[in-house]
Amino acid sequence: MQHNRIVSREEWLTERQALLAHEKEATHLRDKVNAERLALPWVRVDENYFFDTSKGRKSLSELFDGRTQLIVYHFMLGPGWAAGCPGCSFLADHIDGALAHLQHHDVTMIGISRAPLSEIQAYQRRMGWRFPWVSANGCDFNHDYHVSFTQEELAAGKVFYNFTQTDSAEANDELPGLSAFYKDEAGTVFHTYSSYARGPEELIGTLMILDRAPKGRNEGTTMDFVRRHDEYEALPRAKHLNPTPELAHVQHRQ
Repeated sequence: MQHNRIVSREEWLTERQALLAHEKEATHLRDKVNAERLALPWVRVDENYFFDTSKGRKSLSELFDGRTQLIVYHFMLGPGWAAGCPGCSFLADHIDGALAHLQHHDVTMIGISRAPLSEIQAYQRRMGWRFPWVSANGCDFNHDYHVSFTQEELAAGKVFYNFTQTDSAEANDELPGLSAFYKDEAGTVFHTYSSYARGPEELIGTLMILDRAPKGRNEGTTMDFVRRHDEYEALPRAKHLNPTPELAHVQHRQ
């Protein structure tokens, strides 16, 4: 940990006011970015995607669950994986508490992974999560939204991720992301937004809290301290920890 200067209350107030000016700039920039995000054009979804859910086979349109807006978290959990990605699991820990607020505001939020539904449900039980989580196994949804890649694509040296050609040596067969959709009165579905790599980071409230703690995120590399929430007790607290192999796949920077 860095050793900050020790100053008088008056000196601290002067520097805090300078920081406040920058924080306000960041808030205003965020407002501008949010407005630009809302102004993005939409793309009609013509593909027929079907997913395995706890209530049977459902189309993308049916995943809206009676609402007009759908947020999908592309959770890294591939077929046969022993557990979900630690970074995705960290983000998912923050979803359940938001569900009532999102649903009241006409937004359905779900997880989608390529693992079979039985494997998703087993991991969800382990983690104790309640948010809807469905399987895209057997359909092209994950591939079309650039979060799942074939071995042939990875072997080619480049994959299209985060809106650019990315070195496949830094990729994996599954990568994280978030996508948003809208359904109009006629039932037509539109893709409105996607975000990858560190793009969905603001959904992770724990990071926003740590940014205000004296030691900040206290990390060596991006989120190297993160473990699944049932794995912390066996680890030393508040230390720099080497990232697990799975976590290395989510340490892409925008």
